[in-house]
Amino acid sequence: MSQNLPAKLNAPVSSSVKPVWSWERTLAWLNGLLLLVGAAVILSPLAIVFWTSLTPNPALRNVGENLASRWSWDSYREAWQRGNFLLAFANSTLVAIAVTGLQTLTSALAGYALARFQFWGRQAILLLVLATLVIPFQLLVIPVFLILKWGHLINTYGALILPTAANGFGIFLLRQYFQTIPVELEEAAALDGATRWQILWRVMLPLARPALVTLFLFTFIGEWNDLFKPLVFTTRPELQTVQLSLASFQEQFTNNWPLMMAAVVIATVPVVLLFLVGQRQFIQGIATTGIKN
Repeated sequence: MSQNLPAKLNAPVSSSVKPVWSWERTLAWLNGLLLLVGAAVILSPLAIVFWTSLTPNPALRNVGENLASRWSWDSYREAWQRGNFLLAFANSTLVAIAVTGLQTLTSALAGYALARFQFWGRQAILLLVLATLVIPFQLLVIPVFLILKWGHLINTYGALILPTAANGFGIFLLRQYFQTIPVELEEAAALDGATRWQILWRVMLPLARPALVTLFLFTFIGEWNDLFKPLVFTTRPELQTVQLSLASFQEQFTNNWPLMMAAVVIATVPVVLLFLVGQRQFIQGIATTGIKN
C-alpha cells in the first residue's frame, strides 16, 4: 500500500531545515542585549574604582603609559593602616548584626500578629506601620537624640543600635509573606498540640526563610552603609564605623585617588560578598512576597 503513495510522501524528511526566525527570538536577543548594556553601565564605575585603586599616582599623569604593567596593591595596605579600618570593621559588624537581629525578631513577631491574629484596631496599626515608611529618619533625629540623651546613651553602642531596632518595612515584608503560607499548616500543627509560639518558631519562620534572608540583607547593608547615626550620636573615636572612617579618610587624602579608591573597595567588599551569598534567597523572597495561595 505504501508503494501507491505519492513520491513526495515517501521522500525522507530533510534534517537541514532551517528554523524560522520569529519575533519571540528577536525580542529575546534584544532583551539580552539590553541586559548586557545595563550591566556594563552599572559595573563600569566599579571597574574604574578598582582600576584606579591599583594604579600608582605617577601612572595617572601619563595617560599613554601601559597601566597594566604598573598595577600595585600598596594602596590597599596603606589605606587599611591609615584608615584604622580594623576597629571600624569591628564596630560596623557589631552594630549591623545587633540591629539586624533585633529587626528580624520584632518584624517576625509583629508581622505574624498582623497576618494571623484578629483583633480590634489591626488595620489602624498596619496603616501606622506603613506611615513610618514615608517619614525620613532625619526628621526624627531631634526627638530621638533627646530620648537617647535622657537615657544616657549618647556615645554608646546603644545610640547606634536602638533607634533602628524596629522597622516598618520589615514588619510589612514578613506580614505579607506570612499571608502566603497556607493556614492549614498551622491548623495541623495546632492539632498536634503545638502552641502559638511553637507554630511561629517551628513552622512559620522556617517556611519564611526567603523573606528573612531578604530582610537580613536589606538591614545589614543599610546599617553597614549608614553614616548619619554615627555622625550625630557619637563623637568618640573608638566608636567609629566604616562609613565614618571612610568620610574622615576622604578629608585627609582628597588628592590621593588610588588611596581613596582602595578605601572605597575595602568598605564595599563585605556587603558585596554578603549579597552574593544570599542572592538566591533574596530574589525568591522578593518574588513571592505578597502572593496569596
